[in-house]
Amino acid sequence: MTATVPAASPLNRLKASGAQQKLLAFASLIVLLIFFSIASENFLQTSNIIAILQATSVNGVLAIAATLVIITGGIDLSVGTLMTFTAVVSGVVLTFWGMALPFGILAAIGMGAFCGLISGTLIARMKIPPFIATLGMMLILKGLSLVISGTKPIYFNDTPSYPELSTGSLVGKLIPALPLPNGVLILFLLALFISWVLNRTVLGRYTFALGSNEEAVRLSGVNTDGWKIAIYALAGGICGIAGLLISSRLNSAQPALGLGYELDAIAAVVIGGTSLAGGRGSILGTIIGALIMSVLLNGLRILSVAQEWQTVVTGLIIIAAVYADMLRRRRAG
Repeated sequence: MTATVPAASPLNRLKASGAQQKLLAFASLIVLLIFFSIASENFLQTSNIIAILQATSVNGVLAIAATLVIITGGIDLSVGTLMTFTAVVSGVVLTFWGMALPFGILAAIGMGAFCGLISGTLIARMKIPPFIATLGMMLILKGLSLVISGTKPIYFNDTPSYPELSTGSLVGKLIPALPLPNGVLILFLLALFISWVLNRTVLGRYTFALGSNEEAVRLSGVNTDGWKIAIYALAGGICGIAGLLISSRLNSAQPALGLGYELDAIAAVVIGGTSLAGGRGSILGTIIGALIMSVLLNGLRILSVAQEWQTVVTGLIIIAAVYADMLRRRRAG
């Protein structure tokens, strides 16, 4: 009598496909690094590698915020403009009001969390579809950034330590041979923290559960609306960190900046294996996806590819990544 081997469950197949996607994304990153290194001798210069990492620090932080929302089965189109708005808020607190640096940091993160809470409330309590709610929030924040700043950049000349948030190197002071920018250090520490939240806390378990089967979670007696609002608020606070990083790198809050960043962030999330249908994703995959986007765009610039074609490439990558996710779910089903 021969024993029968049970077929793999859809959940196990999804996990396997997710691991395969991360391996594929990592292999793609290595291929890109090799290709651009061969195509241009300037690519592997220390200054260029640091520029790639600094660009990844901003996009990676935004992508982490987007990952939390997408795992729940939602979408947030406002992450780019929310980043800009929190940078402007920090500029108002530090430059217009003349307050100390810690207050500017708290204001940016707190305002980001508050805006995320509003988006979450619109979606969870008022049942407005995430696409529409966050699209409206994107336009509101874009307008408010221009109104509050008077349509002009806000410079942080009165806060000379502000650029150190992103461009300084705490690691470099301890290890001179490793001048890792603070922005990159913040990205890695944030990634570790959010990975812990997703894998070791109740909030993380409910984040995945909401994306897998929200109705079943609700019927089990869980306050799904409250948890969803909390997730959007956390994502908003993370966008505030991105606002601090980009404004400190530029030493100014640019009120017209932000549109388009949400596309790079979503692309990084999907490339890293997070499903747009919700219920599956990882921060490690998102960081790999963010690195792929930064390496690709940086390499195209070094090869003097026109900006418009860089945008075309980004769009093609998003379409390809979403289609690959659809194929994975079909096979898992």
